[in-house]
Amino acid sequence: MISAAIEISDSTALPANDGIGIDIGLKDTAVCSDKIIYKNINKTVNVKKLKKKQRRLQRKISKKYLKNKKGESYCKTSNIIKSEKQLIKVNHRLTDIRHNYQHQVTTEILKRKPNFIVLENLNVAGMMKNKHLAKAIQEQGFYEFYRQIKYKAIWNNIKFIEAPRFYPSSKLCCICKNIKSDLKLSDRVCRCSCGNVIDRDYQASVNLYDYGKLIV
Repeated sequence: MISAAIEISDSTALPANDGIGIDIGLKDTAVCSDKIIYKNINKTVNVKKLKKKQRRLQRKISKKYLKNKKGESYCKTSNIIKSEKQLIKVNHRLTDIRHNYQHQVTTEILKRKPNFIVLENLNVAGMMKNKHLAKAIQEQGFYEFYRQIKYKAIWNNIKFIEAPRFYPSSKLCCICKNIKSDLKLSDRVCRCSCGNVIDRDYQASVNLYDYGKLIV
């Protein structure tokens, strides 16, 4: 492998396009306030096949370990070593696909040259405590998406705004500003008493955009 380093001057151009609010989640990777949606890469056929192969290899290795157990110790055979190498390759392949997709999404968002970007400060560590969602959150890579958007925005002189952790982006009606406190995670559509019926993720992105407009 050969690597080379080059020095380039910092960008001085100031983006003049409208800002973007971005809601990241499990259903879709990102929902933007300009109505552009980036699908969840983990729901694609290619990734599903790799995950199926990953599970199959994990079960295969586990069975082989139990079969070759001697007393309290486990005997690692050449077949187990071979299967473990295959599993490592699959794990690396999945990681590469997810990271590459995140780079594609974040780069595409930045190419629209918004003058500000707003993301919510998610409590990822707290969310990971939910055993039903922990795996999906880990696969989605919330922190990595956040990290990429932030440093790319700074490189491109785009103002990066972080909404407070407890900002009610999904529960706040983007029309009348009433907070629907009884909105559940399973409710994918928000219905407000003012007559506003809207997808909860898109509403969150619009509210994040509005939050950014107040700061800018």
